[in-house]
Amino acid sequence: MTDYRPDPDRLLEQVKDEEKREKTGKLKIFFGYAAGVGKTYAMLEAAHQAAETGIDVVAGYIEPHARPETVALLGGLESLPVMEIPYKTIILKEFDLDGALTRRPQLILVDELAHTNAQGCRHTKRYQDIQELLKAGIDVYTTVNVQHLESLNDIVASITGIAVQERIPDFVFDEAEQVELVDIEPRELLERLREGKVYQPQQAGIAMDHFFTIDNLTALREIALRRTADHVNRVTERNREQNHGSEYYTGEHIMVCLSTSPSNAKVIRAAARMAAAFKARFTAVHVEIPGKETMKGDDALRLRMNRKLAEQLGAKSVTLYGGDITRQIAEYARISGVSKIVLGRSYSKKRLFQRTVNFADQLTALLPKLEIYLIPDAYTKLYTGKRRMDRIFEIRGTNFLWDMLVTVWILGMSTMMAFGFRTLGFDESNIVTVYILGVLLTALITENQIYNLLASALSVCCFNLFFIAPYNSLRVNDPGYLITFLIMFIAGFITSSLARKVKTYGKQAVRKAWRMEVLLDTSRKLQMTYGKREIADTVSRQLVKLLDKDVVYYPEDPEGGIMPYMYPREKDSCIDRLLKRDEAAVASWTYKNRKHAGATTGTLPGAKGLYLAVRSQNTVYGVVGIDLEGDYIPAFEESLLNAILNEAALALEKEKHTEMKR
Repeated sequence: MTDYRPDPDRLLEQVKDEEKREKTGKLKIFFGYAAGVGKTYAMLEAAHQAAETGIDVVAGYIEPHARPETVALLGGLESLPVMEIPYKTIILKEFDLDGALTRRPQLILVDELAHTNAQGCRHTKRYQDIQELLKAGIDVYTTVNVQHLESLNDIVASITGIAVQERIPDFVFDEAEQVELVDIEPRELLERLREGKVYQPQQAGIAMDHFFTIDNLTALREIALRRTADHVNRVTERNREQNHGSEYYTGEHIMVCLSTSPSNAKVIRAAARMAAAFKARFTAVHVEIPGKETMKGDDALRLRMNRKLAEQLGAKSVTLYGGDITRQIAEYARISGVSKIVLGRSYSKKRLFQRTVNFADQLTALLPKLEIYLIPDAYTKLYTGKRRMDRIFEIRGTNFLWDMLVTVWILGMSTMMAFGFRTLGFDESNIVTVYILGVLLTALITENQIYNLLASALSVCCFNLFFIAPYNSLRVNDPGYLITFLIMFIAGFITSSLARKVKTYGKQAVRKAWRMEVLLDTSRKLQMTYGKREIADTVSRQLVKLLDKDVVYYPEDPEGGIMPYMYPREKDSCIDRLLKRDEAAVASWTYKNRKHAGATTGTLPGAKGLYLAVRSQNTVYGVVGIDLEGDYIPAFEESLLNAILNEAALALEKEKHTEMKR
């Protein structure tokens, strides 16, 4: 007999979710396809209707408009003072988040969801301000256009020829309680533009020549209608899951490959749109190559931005390790049940001894049953060629002179040894092995592949110059030696390349083993540690060991004026700068909001340190501050950092339960 009784665990989970939703505010977005359709006007009308029902409504920030009808609707609504921020020779006016939290209305209006805040604001983006308002239990009305959605950025750019810089992650739009499409006919919008109801006459003329064409507006309107319909479907499915307890999942798993290419953001957005369309799990994978762990400059920045973009669009970020990128991705796709892979088009040329032409072909050979999608981009060809040359001829700063001297010295010693062999009567084959040995030593000691190539070429030249008749000349009497030189060069280069791989794999293995040992050591120590201070000491010292950076630990909200525990990496460290008032304020915000803040984040990014909450579910047990000194934490170390903080939270939670039993 079938048991139709509901699952008590699922019922409890639904009750908790409902309680959480009741505590948080509700977001309503007035959505349009272009400026001038009437989003702000519709929002103000809805605000007046809400006020008439007795709801406490406040206008937090309304973008200045030259439209009399919109300005007139502001009458009768309380408006919060704006925050004025000096910037060069002008004063920027921004939404006052702290003022809104202090006033704490039932409903607040905040125009322009995709706006980028001025430097000096708490968050870099306005949508983050709105998230904090929602978390405080305040309902929010806001406005946004379709071109500001992150996943649609490339599509809109291809239609209009304009890449919009101010964008919001799709999850902000998808998680809105309500989306109201504000829609008018494109021809009516163009008429309003001509009448000066959208922009000033001069601006209107420029807009009509570029962005505001009938074809562009029609296409944008169609996209906005589809996106609104998608949101309605998502809300319906979400409600069905909550009511019936069945999660809607298609079994699809889409994977996108992360890289440092400037075009990778386009690939990520395409994969995100596909994941949304298929209602699929979404994973972003990056393969870390041995010897390239400490990526710097533009490449490091682009990779971090691409990883962040993928996570904003709902992807789970995964880092793999190995020299064979194709096999690493193929193996991960097999074991994780990936059904579709999205790649940027590769323009790699065929190399010597390489069976397949490009990356996609190699992946297809390894995963013949998987669907692989290629996203083309003209810029990738130029970038791929540039990166190939950079990888070959990359010079690592002050190591250049040292590596060059080492290469010349080893070559000289090999030549002296070869002369000794000839004196002892050894034949030419033994002399060749001496030079190959020299090339191998060069590969093991130097830091760049260019020295392998240089050592191989110079070894051939020295062998010809000193040991092949006519001596002290690069000419050869016997043409057969040309084959000997070619084989000698190829053998030296291949063996040295293999030796370099062994060296880099060894370094990577040691690096990963040491960091994993830190994680395991932390777990062992926490199991034997009792008391909040002792747990804080253990965790903080392990973080100093892992990251080689100064660390502070706040056991409580810093707003109370308590001093943190300090863990400098060295005796003369500048850890005092993490004790300043501004830094304590960032730590306090982290404690209250249970989110990361500070350097390298979108919240209070001007701080010197990165602040992370030590929390278990909704309970915060402390805040860890890490002095980044203008640096950042690599992905692998970041994953270990989060694992250590989770271990600390569990230990502190256990300590709390122990104290309650006493």
